[in-house]
Amino acid sequence: MRNLKEFTIPFVGLKQGKHQFEYHIDNKFFEHFEYDEFNAVDVKIDLLLEKKSTMMELTFKASGTVNVYCDLTNEPYDQPIESELFLVVKFGQEFNDDDEDLLILPHGEFEVNIQQYIYELIVLSVPLKRVHPGVEDGTLESEVLEKLEELSPKEKEEKAVEDIDPRWNELKNLLNDK
Repeated sequence: MRNLKEFTIPFVGLKQGKHQFEYHIDNKFFEHFEYDEFNAVDVKIDLLLEKKSTMMELTFKASGTVNVYCDLTNEPYDQPIESELFLVVKFGQEFNDDDEDLLILPHGEFEVNIQQYIYELIVLSVPLKRVHPGVEDGTLESEVLEKLEELSPKEKEEKAVEDIDPRWNELKNLLNDK
């Protein structure tokens, strides 16, 4: 996969200190990754890059919404996301991104591409179980919800407890007599 140019930061010309970057993420970004779980994306990424003499610290903050389908009703809704990621960039003999909190770039490298970290930050900030807010507060009216309610098992009434064969109660007493 090729790198998107707007997510490549040439840090060699930056002075030591803090530098602010801002990105707006939409559907085109996820099309590049061939990720189609989101219907629509509207996320703002604030990146604080702190350049030091031997390393850099990157702090990503994502806020916005992604439009996804509810796992219960399959209704689309906007899922708000808020997430942070802290990344340390150091220099070494060869490229290494095995550690999720540490990126090692080869000596002589003059730029860093952050598109993969933004992608992972957004995808991992969406909950595993996506439930429409209308389902949780009871305001969503959907045919699927009505069918689920109709087919859900009803709670057993106390009458069922009375219908237990008395021989089973005698067997339960054996366990309690120890």
